[in-house]
Amino acid sequence: MVFPISDDNSDRTTTPIVNYVLIALNILVFVFFQGMGSNDKFTYAWATVPVEITTGRDMVTPSHVIEDPLSGQRMEAPGLQPTPGSVYLTLLTSIFMHGGWAHLLGNMLYLWIFGDNLEDKLGHFRYLAFYLVCGFAADMAHVLLNASSYIPSLGASGAISGVLGGYILLFPRRKVNAFVLRMYTTIPAWAAIGIWFAFQLINGLGMLGKGSQEGGGVAYAAHVGGFVAGLLLIKLFAVGRGGAAAGGPMISSQF
Repeated sequence: MVFPISDDNSDRTTTPIVNYVLIALNILVFVFFQGMGSNDKFTYAWATVPVEITTGRDMVTPSHVIEDPLSGQRMEAPGLQPTPGSVYLTLLTSIFMHGGWAHLLGNMLYLWIFGDNLEDKLGHFRYLAFYLVCGFAADMAHVLLNASSYIPSLGASGAISGVLGGYILLFPRRKVNAFVLRMYTTIPAWAAIGIWFAFQLINGLGMLGKGSQEGGGVAYAAHVGGFVAGLLLIKLFAVGRGGAAAGGPMISSQF
């Protein structure tokens, strides 16, 4: 597998204010609103529940006891909580929420590495709009493939997948510093992101027909949907923002 560390920022001309704000918002929501994962009522009220989106109805379910198949330990799982206002708001709120520290930090690493160059290319407002549209598209891809599911979906992964889709088209040859099979090296962006997408696609196809409950908690449909949205929309959002930046300087820099 590929674990990216940084990319080449030597030609960046603007401060990625929006990217910084997005990272800060994700962290603040997880720490203060989700209670670092302990505030189940908030999480189960504002995450996207596919069946709520397809029916337009707010679902409230009782808590229930589940058993860990490995340890045999029984624990109480919270039920769905009432969502203030429209359930469709969760298509926005869910992309600023996370299931745990690993989920949050992994997403923020990718956003830190790849988002700044895209914001530099698109401009602040267009980048924000692009990010949110890709997040919405990712949520809808997950909903469409899990229309009757009561399992909440959350995370910035879909929106960040859109960022990766846009990045691979605009900066395919930009150098990315990464660990590849535990070896530190520099590879082009098309390889780093392409390997990531292939993993998402293969796992997503493997989950077709099995339902999100068997997906190990990973919404692969959202990842693929966000990435495809990024591929399809990036040239539209980049109209009038100068020539393509396919390569960029061949100098690697650490963030």
